[in-house]
Amino acid sequence: MRFQSLVIILVVLFTSTAINQAKPINNNDPHLIKVANFAVTEYNMQNSKAKLVFEKVTNGVSDVKKKIGTKYSLTLSANNGSSSNNYAAIVLEKPSNNFTLKAFSLIHDHDA
Repeated sequence: MRFQSLVIILVVLFTSTAINQAKPINNNDPHLIKVANFAVTEYNMQNSKAKLVFEKVTNGVSDVKKKIGTKYSLTLSANNGSSSNNYAAIVLEKPSNNFTLKAFSLIHDHDA
C-alpha cells in the first residue's frame, strides 16, 4: 500500500511539472521589453502619483497556457525621478496580443 501511495505521489508531481512550462526569458528580447514597458505604463495610469520610467528587465519567466495566453513574471528596473528601484510585474498576454497587468509592486528600494 505504501508503494502504491508513493507511485501516485510521484505521478502527480511529474504531471504537475510537465504542465507547468515556465521558461526563463531573454532580458533583451524586443517583445519582452514591450511587455515590461506596458507594465510600467499601465502601473503609471492606474496610480496617478506614479511617474515611473522603465529602464530594463533584470530577469523573469514566461509560462504559456493554452487558451489563456502567456503569463510573464518579471523583475524590472524603473526610475521614479530620483532613484532606480526593482519591481515585480505579472503581465498576461492573451492570444490576441492584448496585455493585462495582473500585479506590480516594489521589490527593493536602492536608497533604503
